[in-house]
Amino acid sequence: MDFKQEVIDNILNLEISGDLIGENNGPGLVELINDNINKGIKKCIIDISNVRYMNSSGIGVLITILTKLRNKEGEVVLLNPSEQVKKLLLITKLNNIFTIYDSKEEALKSLID
Repeated sequence: MDFKQEVIDNILNLEISGDLIGENNGPGLVELINDNINKGIKKCIIDISNVRYMNSSGIGVLITILTKLRNKEGEVVLLNPSEQVKKLLLITKLNNIFTIYDSKEEALKSLID
């Protein structure tokens, strides 16, 4: 798994590609979120359009990120999941917990409003 980050309008934009398997990559992503929270950033867009596979630990990482930001009155939205990841979010009912957008513009607008 690889990820890129940038902050636009005080919103963390995280782009994840590859396989989201929490055991290997989770601690690094959670640390990245903690660092950004410490800088006052409370909103995050996670672009998962290039995530090929996600296991239960990867789901746990997303939930941990969501919990950390919501505890600081922040928010996380997911961007453009692949069909396979979309099915996984549906099966686990995480589509009811996460807000999912198809475009970055929609996601940014929802977090700025």
